[in-house]
Amino acid sequence: MSEDIRSRLEEICSRTVKCLEEAANSETLNEIRVAVLGKKGELKELMKGLKDVAKEERPKVGQMVNEARDLIEQNIAMVRDRIEKEKMLYDLEHEKLDVTLPGRKAEIGHRHPNQIALEEVERIFVGMGYEVVEGPEIEYDEYNFTKLNIPADHPAKDEQDTFYINKEIVLRTQTSPVQARVMEEGKLPIRMISPGRVFRSDEVDATHSPSFHQVEGLVVDKNITLADLKGTLQEFARAVFGPETKTKFRPHHFPFTEPSAEMDVSCFKCGGKGCRFCKGEGWIEILGCGMVHPHVFEMCGIDPNEYTGFAFGVGLERIALLKYEIDDMRLLYENDIRFLKQF
Repeated sequence: MSEDIRSRLEEICSRTVKCLEEAANSETLNEIRVAVLGKKGELKELMKGLKDVAKEERPKVGQMVNEARDLIEQNIAMVRDRIEKEKMLYDLEHEKLDVTLPGRKAEIGHRHPNQIALEEVERIFVGMGYEVVEGPEIEYDEYNFTKLNIPADHPAKDEQDTFYINKEIVLRTQTSPVQARVMEEGKLPIRMISPGRVFRSDEVDATHSPSFHQVEGLVVDKNITLADLKGTLQEFARAVFGPETKTKFRPHHFPFTEPSAEMDVSCFKCGGKGCRFCKGEGWIEILGCGMVHPHVFEMCGIDPNEYTGFAFGVGLERIALLKYEIDDMRLLYENDIRFLKQF
């Protein structure tokens, strides 16, 4: 039986080597390799006959098969090298390269205006000693609303404003839940900003989108006052819009801060005199802010009698639109290369 297998192996090897010598390209070479060494190749089929070989002869037969496999693989490798060298010589002989032609300019990507604005905001606050913290975009209702002092019947919880996955889980409508999560950890003091994508059920137009970005800020420590809030945001405004920028705070209402305010900056185009850019008012609304509500501290496990803090939130797209004088928010999402090349 072993002599029959030996003769079959010699026939396979002889025929395969001859076929390899005639192979002219890599496709033919691969067909030969699969036909002989593949899962359904001749050697695999031959190995199935080992069950009929006497037990004492099986090691000898197995060795013969392995030697035949090695021989075929060596020949395949040599033929592959030959084919590759022949192809390279052919290409060198027939392909012409005109070194006098001008080079092709490499297309380099452009940073998105949103990313440019974000990096600038992060650089400003990191320079003030703030930490950049991220959180989940799919959030629990408890963190998105309840722990931010937003009651169950608040208009912001209406389905026309919030994307609900179920009664307990939403797409976050703000990045403030990250503040609640950080306060809950109890590692004080806190100086952080939280940039990220948020979602609201808004119609798409020049100033609204169902998906946009915010940067929330939070400071919690002993003896933090409204003066700290105003001074911090004034420095931020000057760093973004120029050293001559002035700020103005108007009373407002946010459930998670008390007192609350909206901050305007003097128009950096006309210096506050009034122009088309600021609609003749001399001021531009930029962000909302306030002192953290004592009840928010209590729900997050912080003693409001010992600690105070302030929070603020600014729309990243708003900064980009103002800073680069873009008049339509939709341009930020259309990926028009003609628009992005300007940045």
